[in-house]
Amino acid sequence: MMSLLDDVNQPADLNRLTGDQLRLLANEIRAFLVETVCRRGGHLGPNLGVVELTLALHRVFRSPDDRIIFDTGHQAYVHKLLTGRQQGFAALRGRSGLSGYPRRAESAHDLVENSHASTALSYADGLSRAYALDGTRRAVVAVIGDGALTGGLAWEALNNLATSPGRVVIVLNDNGRSYAPTVGGLATHLTGLRAATAADPAGRTSLFEALGLTYLGPVDGHDVDQVEAALRAADAADRSVVVHCVTRKGYGHAPSEADEADRLHAVGVVDPGTGLPATAPGRTWTDAFSDELVAIGEDRPDLVAVSAAMLGPTGLTGFGARYPDRTVDVGIAEQHAVTSAAGLAFGGKHPVVAVYATFLNRAVDQVLLDVALHRLPVTLVLDRAGITGPDGPSHHGMWDLSLLGAVPGLRVAAPRDEATLREELREAVAEQDGPTALRFPKARVGEEIPALYRTGGVDVLRTATAAPVLLVAVGAMAAPALRAADLLAEAGVECTVVDPRWVRPVNPALAGLAAEHALVVTVEDGIRDGGIGSALAQALADESVGTPVRVLGLPTSFIAHGERAGLLAEHGLDPPGICAAVLHQVSTLPADLDARVRNRNRAQKPLSPLPG
Repeated sequence: MMSLLDDVNQPADLNRLTGDQLRLLANEIRAFLVETVCRRGGHLGPNLGVVELTLALHRVFRSPDDRIIFDTGHQAYVHKLLTGRQQGFAALRGRSGLSGYPRRAESAHDLVENSHASTALSYADGLSRAYALDGTRRAVVAVIGDGALTGGLAWEALNNLATSPGRVVIVLNDNGRSYAPTVGGLATHLTGLRAATAADPAGRTSLFEALGLTYLGPVDGHDVDQVEAALRAADAADRSVVVHCVTRKGYGHAPSEADEADRLHAVGVVDPGTGLPATAPGRTWTDAFSDELVAIGEDRPDLVAVSAAMLGPTGLTGFGARYPDRTVDVGIAEQHAVTSAAGLAFGGKHPVVAVYATFLNRAVDQVLLDVALHRLPVTLVLDRAGITGPDGPSHHGMWDLSLLGAVPGLRVAAPRDEATLREELREAVAEQDGPTALRFPKARVGEEIPALYRTGGVDVLRTATAAPVLLVAVGAMAAPALRAADLLAEAGVECTVVDPRWVRPVNPALAGLAAEHALVVTVEDGIRDGGIGSALAQALADESVGTPVRVLGLPTSFIAHGERAGLLAEHGLDPPGICAAVLHQVSTLPADLDARVRNRNRAQKPLSPLPG
């Protein structure tokens, strides 16, 4: 049969299709998404739920002249298909393929590419005001999910849109979920609106109307005709309008609809028929954290887990199942999560706020002035720290070490393996004099890396007599640093490799170690500016230690999507890259290098015991 999807290269192509053809096209799109996303990995459930809604959007509005802004953006795959990007899905989220989010470089149809939630209404507010000032009647459409609507920024925007001279069509994609079911009073209110019937359309006043916005709906988000009619009515209005579309996440794909956890929100490579991974997944850093937090919770009744709508992705599901009364999901509201945690700490509890490293950026002020200023015992657990890979620039957790380094009294740990994650998490929640943070990447946890001995809190992982180079490995960079040390030894350059364990503030013991070497090289998967290497260089200068420091890390730039291993290699953070950087730096040192290196023979010290 002839493919309808192959004949759709731009939104205008939809206008010639009949209702029956649109339904066939919707089925084709779903089949295409299931086959592509299950083969490549990506956001499956959210996109299956917005097929008809997106078809209606592009039939009513004239993108790119009319502006369509997708909040979060992970549900924009259908939008990409309808705007001429079908071929790019072959390498979806790969280095040479389409981004998993809207991306300005890909198409004029993509205006906003930040994929953090709850931003679309603010973008739309400002854009519509600009058009109003110019006297231009261009439609501004913001598509936002009920989960994203729990974010505080969205409510700030709604407050302004209600009285703005601009005109925005707010498409509320209500599937009752973010990752998991939407929480809070908003969820209860939307449930009531969904229960309204055609026989009693005035049976309940929406909070949107109470704010002063026009409200249309609820409409069946899987009926193109219904959605089109509501959108046309909204477009004809002279004020901002909320169009409430009820959809089902994962619609049309049985494994997605049956998945109670998150409707197959984001998947790796899976079997399209079952939704199960094609290969058995390895144990991840998140798995290790999850298990240890449950174990600690048994001994610490004061421990409270806090999530910003991501209990599952951040490893809090197990804790929540075991200790439901001590688990709090605040919705997509990172700022509130951190300050609420401060309140828990004021009340004598020890909150553990588990959040993606990139999403903590949104709550830095709360960490600084609501938690640290009061020296409160709050532990931040930063999942997806460093390079995350396919999700791209807005999801790389590469700013945390620099941002948190500016917070007085905050201690940051970076475990190198599962054993040190367990150890450092226990140390973090034992801290009562101020905040702590623990960071780890999105990856398999890898094999255990034992220390030879511990000195001043620093783990020595490798040593050699009179080694000229001190390699300081931050967290998960320990494994590639050790492999690089092997390569360097083959090239005739010996290294001492250490893991500081607690990387912020700089451990004074590192100054003593640095003084015994001719060169210090730090390896971190965060940005170099203001990171661990630059902090160590400053600490050495303060102690009048003249050993030069070479900082290996990420540039202060937005790094595109791609596989984690490939992106690390691209930035010199794989073993060959580290080896090459060290060899280059060694070549610039004085010829009498060996004479300048102090004798580093010392008795090996036993590892310090765990606290308690």
